[in-house]
Amino acid sequence: MRRFILPVCCSLSLIASVAAEPEKSNDAKKDDAPAKAAEPTTRESSVTIDGKKVPYKVTTGKLQLKADDGKPRASIFHVSYERTDSNDPTTRPVMFAFNGGPGSSAVWLHIGVLGPKIVKLTGDGTQPPSPPVHLTENPLSILDVCDLVFIDPVSTGYSRAEKDVQPGDFHGLDEDIQSVGDFIRRWVSEHERWASPKYLLGESYGGIRAAGLSHHLQNRYGMSLNGVVMLSTLLDFSTLQPAQGNDLAYQVFLPSLVGTAHFHKKITGDRDQLVKDSTAFAFGEYAAALLKGSDLDPATRDAVAAKLEKFTGVGAAIWIQHDLRLDSTSFRSELLRSEGKVVGRFDARVAWDTTDKAASTPEYDPSYSLAYGAFATAMMDYLGRDLGYKEEQPYEILTSKVQPWKWNTSNSVVNLSGRLATAMRDNPKLRVLVMGGYTDLATPPTGVAYSVRHMLNLPENARKNISTTYYDGGHMFYLNPPDLIKCRKDIVNFIQAPTP
Repeated sequence: MRRFILPVCCSLSLIASVAAEPEKSNDAKKDDAPAKAAEPTTRESSVTIDGKKVPYKVTTGKLQLKADDGKPRASIFHVSYERTDSNDPTTRPVMFAFNGGPGSSAVWLHIGVLGPKIVKLTGDGTQPPSPPVHLTENPLSILDVCDLVFIDPVSTGYSRAEKDVQPGDFHGLDEDIQSVGDFIRRWVSEHERWASPKYLLGESYGGIRAAGLSHHLQNRYGMSLNGVVMLSTLLDFSTLQPAQGNDLAYQVFLPSLVGTAHFHKKITGDRDQLVKDSTAFAFGEYAAALLKGSDLDPATRDAVAAKLEKFTGVGAAIWIQHDLRLDSTSFRSELLRSEGKVVGRFDARVAWDTTDKAASTPEYDPSYSLAYGAFATAMMDYLGRDLGYKEEQPYEILTSKVQPWKWNTSNSVVNLSGRLATAMRDNPKLRVLVMGGYTDLATPPTGVAYSVRHMLNLPENARKNISTTYYDGGHMFYLNPPDLIKCRKDIVNFIQAPTP
């Protein structure tokens, strides 16, 4: 039986093992220190959104974090967009956005969905673009309704620890939350935006960061947030990583396997109903079968395998071969094996040729290959040619330099559900928007739904402040044009909704 294993190299938004492990040294290397500081730049521009011209100021540069004694600790690279025709900026919302990894810059959210410039891929976002990829104006940016600040955590983008400070001091669950929280406090203070409505948007591991920040900003600085957007994310790593005696991830992933099978026409019927039915099955009959372990009788095993075949298009014999525990990695190889194709992890709509037709697991993730080069090239061109910001050191789109990440756990799995619930308890006006894609095999949306159901310390009157919306695409569903349109609408409605 093959167990689900998280990748150990950088992904678009989620990497690394989540179990506690002995720490290895990730102290400073000389090439991690800032090479030659670039001066911040400011540009004036405009974008047409919803048929209206929106003038804005874009500032590119670094904000220096300092210790209590005033010594520099790190320089955080960020790009901020502020609308310039606002009569009273203090009443205008501001959103702080970041991706995850750990080890990812904010490039994906910045030029993939939220900012005034956007990467345009081919068709529905499943085909490789012709390089080099350029940015175009983004008429679906949310800059018309809120200012935007894109944050690159330490060691990503151009953000670096300062001289004589170890980068590893920032590479951990709580260390990361504290440093990003300090940046947000400083930015809000320096731009006189304490009176503004404030939002966080985190993608993938960025959702873990956002959940932690919702609690940290409130407890440490008295900064109550108006909203948290959790895009293609998770709260509890046990929903992703099964182990002996923990089969939860198999249940959580099943509806996403169904959404993927439906997209590739391996099953037929109404997708939304199939996902709903498979979710009920996952936490009902399937859960009961998994709980029995080796005590499961053959007749029940065969019946459950037959239903899994009906839901996923993968043969019952294969499910039985895997003890009814076919992980998403193996599924990516099995679903289109007869066509000689492998499906993507970040977006299972993407199906490219396999390089090993007999492989039990995929040799690569075509949805990662699709996006990485396009975003990296477009971002570097934008920073240098449009924004006039250049540094000698490389811009770390994705980096493994943050590894090993300190999970700050002791014989446990990282779970930020409690911190988010506490923040919502202490701030009854805090709202949460959960966004997930049907073909996301990295952070399936059923995982957050499970975590929310098990936030038992969340007061019932605060539970109504959590809303969920779904999209046709995968982890970066915004690469699918119809999903991008829906994404803007959902976020704008969330920001403009009346205070509960």
